[in-house]
Amino acid sequence: MSDYRVIREYEYPIDEVWEVMTAPEWVAKWTTTGQGGRPEDFEAVVGRKFRFVGKPTLGWAGVVYCEVKEVDAPRMLHYTWKGDQESDEVTDVRYLLESTETGTRFTWDHTGFEGIGGFAMSRLLSNVRHKMMTDGVPPVLAELHARRADRSA
Repeated sequence: MSDYRVIREYEYPIDEVWEVMTAPEWVAKWTTTGQGGRPEDFEAVVGRKFRFVGKPTLGWAGVVYCEVKEVDAPRMLHYTWKGDQESDEVTDVRYLLESTETGTRFTWDHTGFEGIGGFAMSRLLSNVRHKMMTDGVPPVLAELHARRADRSA
């Protein structure tokens, strides 16, 4: 079985990181970084079925089907992930957030990939997620933080 994990430290409080990672209007801003898909019908609510829709490529129609399994705001979100092929396996994604002295540690775990195809998919997705978490999330966090600061002023 293959998995991947991405860990990032953000200099923002846990509630702001949670909002950027789970509020649909913010999620759409960072998921498209690194060729990821935009969410459709996403809400951090147990039982919620949603999709990530991206640009179709050879062998992929551009849709991933998901269902929220667990939510422990603002610390954890767990959802399933299934590609658009009948043969695609269902895998698991977990977001784990921890407050630190300087902000929030965010961990993205994606587990359950089987076989050589699963290994290849986990490597591909790992590269996309690293780019999203490094290049996509920080400017979105900065935007949210600035908006909150403007409202407080």
